[in-house]
Amino acid sequence: MFARPERPPCQLYLVSPASIGEDFADRLDEALGGGPVAAFQLRLKGLGDEEILAAAERLIPVCAAHEVAFILNDRMDLAKACGADGVHLGQGDGDPREARALLGPAAQIGVTCHDSRHLAMEAGEAGADYVAFGAFFPSATKPAVHRPDPSILGWWSALFEIPCVAIGGITPDNAPPLIEAGADFLAVCGSVWEHPEGPRAAVAAFSDVLG
Repeated sequence: MFARPERPPCQLYLVSPASIGEDFADRLDEALGGGPVAAFQLRLKGLGDEEILAAAERLIPVCAAHEVAFILNDRMDLAKACGADGVHLGQGDGDPREARALLGPAAQIGVTCHDSRHLAMEAGEAGADYVAFGAFFPSATKPAVHRPDPSILGWWSALFEIPCVAIGGITPDNAPPLIEAGADFLAVCGSVWEHPEGPRAAVAAFSDVLG
């Protein structure tokens, strides 16, 4: 999904809300029906392992039906256990080399790099499949102290083949400068799940912007 020799148009990377209900598989299915989505990340903080694995078991088939990669946040061990397509690692969640050894060559491994070119280059050297920069805009999903300038996306895209993901408060309205700057993926959360017309309409709105 993430590794490719040329840079196609920017794509959507959907992230789950911090908490999900029993009906979330239906909501995810609705969202993925709104337009093309490259990947979905399950990000559940503060839950036990069994709860996370149970949620993954419900959601992986939904992603598979839409040909969307299923990425688990933080936990490479649980990504292995549930058969996820990959894992997204924060700066304190382990080394990409360790994740690669555990999950295998086909796994998609992403790394949070905040606003740091140095962290991004380190992640790339460690074998990450993508690097994530942000937060570009204020976000209620995950308060952030790092606020990169969009130019970091252009710098990365000009020098490295590994894709970059822009994250943090992204909406269809404020997305264009990030796309123009060089983002390969837009990671979105609240703007989809809290959309007044529902997640399907939100993904459709992003599809219009992404072309």
